[in-house]
Amino acid sequence: MIYNQIISRYKNKKKQLAFLIDPDKFDLDKLEQLKSIFKQATPDLLLVGGSLISVDTSEFVKELKSVVDMPVVLYPGSSIQLCNDVDAVLFLSLISGRNPEYLISHHVTAAPQIKANNIEPISTGYILVDGGSSTSVQYISQTIPVPSDKFDIAVATALAGQYLGMKLIYMDAGSGAKNPVSEEMIQAVKSSLDIPLMIGGGIRSVEAVGKACKAGADIVVVGNVLEQDISLLADFNNAVISFNQ
Repeated sequence: MIYNQIISRYKNKKKQLAFLIDPDKFDLDKLEQLKSIFKQATPDLLLVGGSLISVDTSEFVKELKSVVDMPVVLYPGSSIQLCNDVDAVLFLSLISGRNPEYLISHHVTAAPQIKANNIEPISTGYILVDGGSSTSVQYISQTIPVPSDKFDIAVATALAGQYLGMKLIYMDAGSGAKNPVSEEMIQAVKSSLDIPLMIGGGIRSVEAVGKACKAGADIVVVGNVLEQDISLLADFNNAVISFNQ
C-alpha cells in the first residue's frame, strides 16, 4: 500500500519528495534519461496528472511504467483522467473552494472504477493557495485560492479536512505559480495538523525545497521546473535526503 509507505516515513519524521509529471508537457523522448536519473535518485512518490490533459493518460502511464520501475500515483484534474493502469490515486477534494464538482461530484463518478480496478484511493484535502498569478487549477475549478497572508483560513481549512477524515493535506500554489506557499503558512498549518502535509507549486530550486522542508512540509512536490531540466530531480532528491540525515 502506497499510503502505508507515506505514513511510515511520516511517523519516522522522514521528509519525502514527490515528482509530478504532466503528460501534456513531458516529452516521452526523455524517458530513457528519466530511467537513468531514477537509478541514482529515486523520488518517494511518482505523480502523474494536471488540471487539463489532452493526451491519453492511460497510454502515457503505460509508457512510463515500461521504463520506470515504481508505483504511479494519479494526481487527477477531473474524473475523466482516471485510468486503470495507475497503482493509486490522490482522491482529491478541493476543500478550499465551494464548487461542488470538485468537492464531491467527480468523486462519485470515479469511485466505482476505482473499486472495480483495485486502485488504491488516498483521501486528500486539496487547498489552493494564491501563488501570485492566475493558475490553470484556479481557472478550471472556478475556485478562489486562499490568500497567501490568510494563515488562519489555511489552518481552519486544513483542520476541517483532517476532521473529515482526509489522510493527507495538499497545499498547492498551482502549476507555474510565481511564488510557492510561504514558509509562514506552512508552519502555521503544520503546527495544527496530525496528518502528513504536502506542499507544491512554484518550487523551482534546491533552496526552495529546503525551505519547505524546514518550515514543516512532510512531502514536497516538484514538477514544472523539471519540464525544462529533468536532471534537477537528482539535486532536489539529494536536498531531501540531506535534510533527513
